Amino acid sequence: MFAVFEKYLQSKASFSEAEIAQIKAASLPKTLRKRQYLLQAGDEWSYQAFVTSGCLRTYSVDAKGAEHILNFAVENWWTGNQESLTTGQPSRYYVEAIEKSTLLLFRKEDFEQLRREIPSLDEVVNAILYRSFLASQNRIHAAISYSAEEKYREFLRLYPAFAQRIPQYMVASYLGMTTETLSRIRRHFV
Repeated sequence: MFAVFEKYLQSKASFSEAEIAQIKAASLPKTLRKRQYLLQAGDEWSYQAFVTSGCLRTYSVDAKGAEHILNFAVENWWTGNQESLTTGQPSRYYVEAIEKSTLLLFRKEDFEQLRREIPSLDEVVNAILYRSFLASQNRIHAAISYSAEEKYREFLRLYPAFAQRIPQYMVASYLGMTTETLSRIRRHFV
């Protein structure tokens, strides 16, 4: 499991054997069954979580019981709840495994210490934060200005493998449309 993370890190920056050993010592392996929660709304989140295999979703549930998916996380992606991690407040979101998944968790304090002691790791994290900010900005732009068809087309362009891997009702929730609307749009793509 850690070998996946090491390969990921080495693809992003240069790390010595001692630094990799230090990072490995701080990692906590976690396996989730399909439909098992990594985090539930109301709980405080205190980890950084790297996905080594599988697929997870982050979502909220509104007052009417409807789910609203914020994002998905697959291999070599990070997941969790940065708001809860940063503020210490209970999470508003659920993080659930869509498939059997394996992750590496890092306690907040341990991860912050690693970032202070290993400049390459800090650089990798800063680059991830920057890309995450840009992705969030692009997602907001699409949500407020694209038609349903344009949203789906952009989703397929950015995440072509997701269309086969993630149930359609979850894709619809992520795109902010009904399953019926997505089915109608998908018929035009066949």
